Amino acid sequence: MKHFTISRVANLGANAIQGAFETYQAQFKIITHRANWRFVTRDWYGVQSDAAERLDVYKKRVKRVVAEIRELLEDHIQDKLVWASMKAVYSGLIATRDNRELAETFFNSVTRQVFTTVGVDPLIEFVDTDFDTPSSSTDNTLCRIYPKATSTFALIRTILTDYEFDVAYEDKLRDVQGIASAIDSQLQSIGASPVIDRIEMVTSVFFRGKGAYLVGRIFSGNHFFPLILSLLHIEEGVYVDAVLLTEDEAGILFSFARSYFRIEVERPHELVRFLKTLMPLKRRAELYISIGYNSHGKTELFRSLVRHLENTEDHFQIARGEKGMVMVVFTMPSFDVVFKIIKDKFAYPKNTTRQEVMAQYRMVFQHDRAGRLIDAQEFEHLKFDRKRFSDELLAELQRDTAKTVEIKEDYVIIKHAYVERRVIPLNLYIREADEASAQAAVIDCGNVIKDLAAINIFPGDMLLKNFGVTRHGRVVFYDYDELCWLASCNFRKMPEAQSYDEEVSTRPWYPVGENDTFPEEFKYFIGLQGTLRQVFMKHHSDLFEVEYWQQIQARVLQGELLDILPYQQTRRLSRV
Repeated sequence: MKHFTISRVANLGANAIQGAFETYQAQFKIITHRANWRFVTRDWYGVQSDAAERLDVYKKRVKRVVAEIRELLEDHIQDKLVWASMKAVYSGLIATRDNRELAETFFNSVTRQVFTTVGVDPLIEFVDTDFDTPSSSTDNTLCRIYPKATSTFALIRTILTDYEFDVAYEDKLRDVQGIASAIDSQLQSIGASPVIDRIEMVTSVFFRGKGAYLVGRIFSGNHFFPLILSLLHIEEGVYVDAVLLTEDEAGILFSFARSYFRIEVERPHELVRFLKTLMPLKRRAELYISIGYNSHGKTELFRSLVRHLENTEDHFQIARGEKGMVMVVFTMPSFDVVFKIIKDKFAYPKNTTRQEVMAQYRMVFQHDRAGRLIDAQEFEHLKFDRKRFSDELLAELQRDTAKTVEIKEDYVIIKHAYVERRVIPLNLYIREADEASAQAAVIDCGNVIKDLAAINIFPGDMLLKNFGVTRHGRVVFYDYDELCWLASCNFRKMPEAQSYDEEVSTRPWYPVGENDTFPEEFKYFIGLQGTLRQVFMKHHSDLFEVEYWQQIQARVLQGELLDILPYQQTRRLSRV
């Protein structure tokens, strides 16, 4: 910087960050663009590879431009006057971009790498956006609009024809008939007119895993509701597997426990705005995250928290549920997330480290979550008014997280936390829910364990307190410190006792290896009693048999990619 004025350096730095953002976006789009070809060629291993590669693009590009900026600014790297000028120039550079909200977040990511800012600093960060909310485009590139037709069948036939791939449908007319029938039944069930005024469909296809999804909405008189078609591709061709027509079904598809979609979109804010009409209870943050913009999703989540704090007087409190050995967990009753902070020390018998716990969270972030593992957003250097914390919570934070949390006279600084959507711990849910809901949750708990096994994940700790129930009644898993690869487990039968002393012993009388796992013991860890235990055994007794686990493990080790569908069997169309 020795030979440049502040103005010159600000221009150079701002252009370097803009260039890095453009490179990130180009790489993101290249990977996303492959999704259609992966689907057409049924390259499912390529799908997995692309998902992992795209997750790394952002951090790599931020890291690289930070190094460039350090070299440019030299001793002035933490000169806030320079950065304030750089921010002003950058704001001008991105003013006409269709994705300027993403560009602002990218700039923030760079500054926080340099300054490790405690709380926020509006001088050098886009704490709130510099721009008005972008208006909707008038070029209709986001959606295709299908006006009233002679019948639902004719309307759907036109839509499927417009969304053809470089491979034929297995039986398009059969699928059109199945979709039309499902829509007509939905119209009748909600008391709407049988005549559809119009259907609006997002132009781009949503890809995730082995599926391709057409997403839109149906308008009939005063009614409108989602229209989501799930397409799969088998050797015989592409077919429509399911029709989703409710807000809840859309919400489960876009769940915070699922991996991200790949969709080509020029104006992400418009897509998020559209999706929010289908799922009004979902935060914008979740919708940005669901389409792969997790960094901006974090920005949106933080901004919504700040707005909430400004408009309420609620306090942070210890979250409901049994206290864990690894995390302190707290929440604000009126804001549906939890904050999880790693404890300084772990109680016996936990035998892990802080680094290992963080590695487990990274594993979940990078791996297919199958709709069963909650997506956690990682935050650093959060700063809150001390008055917003209950005395009980402050005492627990001071006792168990002093290395991570600083409690000052006027504020609390949290150096590191994971933020997740709040769910009801399963052990509490089955105590408080009606019998039918409790039984459904217990059955789905077994489904969670099986779904995780299918993606090569063994949960380790199967206590009910480690499972949670979402507002859709779906069970998820959220305690990651005992997760491991299913392929690494050695599933064994417990040897029979050879004597009375062995039979009554409280300790194993046989050698146990580090990775040895005994499915017969799972029934004791789950801890269900009475009718709920009987219900679980009726549906999932195979989980206590070593043969089940060895069979799933063999399929995983052979590279088989097992299907986990994000909807109920009842929503699937007949292929007869």
